[in-house]
Amino acid sequence: MAERSPLVDLVIVNWNGGRLLQRCLEAVSAQTVRDVAVWLVDNGSTDGSPAQAQAAYPGVHLLASPTNRGFAVATNQGIRAGSAPFVATLNNDAAPEPGWLASLLAACERDPTAGAVASRMLSTSRPGAIDSAGICANQAGIFWDRFGGAPAEGPEAEAPAEIFGPCAGAALYRRAMLEQVGPFDGDFFCYLEDADLAWRARLAGWRTLYAPAARVLHAHSASLGDTSPLKSYLLGRNKVWTIVKNYPAPHFYRRLPLILAYDLAAVSYAVLAQGRWAALRGRLAGWRSLRLALRKRRTVQQLLRISPAEADRWLEPIEWPWQVAGRFRHLAPRR
Repeated sequence: MAERSPLVDLVIVNWNGGRLLQRCLEAVSAQTVRDVAVWLVDNGSTDGSPAQAQAAYPGVHLLASPTNRGFAVATNQGIRAGSAPFVATLNNDAAPEPGWLASLLAACERDPTAGAVASRMLSTSRPGAIDSAGICANQAGIFWDRFGGAPAEGPEAEAPAEIFGPCAGAALYRRAMLEQVGPFDGDFFCYLEDADLAWRARLAGWRTLYAPAARVLHAHSASLGDTSPLKSYLLGRNKVWTIVKNYPAPHFYRRLPLILAYDLAAVSYAVLAQGRWAALRGRLAGWRSLRLALRKRRTVQQLLRISPAEADRWLEPIEWPWQVAGRFRHLAPRR
């Protein structure tokens, strides 16, 4: 008799996670939802964390790679390994509360048009503050964590809502949606691959919900750190790809000068005020591979099942540059 598929495939990507991974798996083992297959996808760790995890949690399925292929490729490997109707993604630097997965499932099962559900991710370095309550995007192609830095408790944080997309650091996806629009773009390596997927899902008519009861403690950018040159490079390159692939016409062509102006301002600030030349190198890499992004755009735009006006409704209005900068103030290193 064939083995029954679980309700959820939970995918955790690890790269030298150490104690963070142990804390994550301990929290996963305490989930109230038990019908779960846990896939630990290791990206060439050298700290012994995969073996330690398997010894402590023998029920975890280990998928090991000799090299670091990035979050997107590794997560896709975990998705393909399972067959459950729901896929949860969880960073190894995240620790969910026991009812986390149950809250995500309850929100998704109530609405058959929901392709994804976002968690309330709480910052470990800033107690009492939200790290992310999903992803926001504006008409200039700028992405940020919803409610990032805001109080963890309060009317806004507690209110369920429909949003642009989830942060893949702690999210639930409907497998039917992933099969329709495709999984994460493996070329991204890491960063903004969740924004790219969220935009594709939106274009195809899927909704994303925010489940405030799905609470997770998250150590933001524990693997690379917010000041990492590699992170700046990947964010710059992947931003170009995400916009070119997903921004629907005719709004894309009409707003392109403004998109470029805002991005030029952002890069100038990163280089001149912060000395982050990697941000510029990332943009240049994105534009050098424009032909690849345009090929992907032709495929993505075929997913469009809603009107351009409806697709544009999920992009927030363009703000003044100093207002945009305020969206990221909570990520500045604490003194």
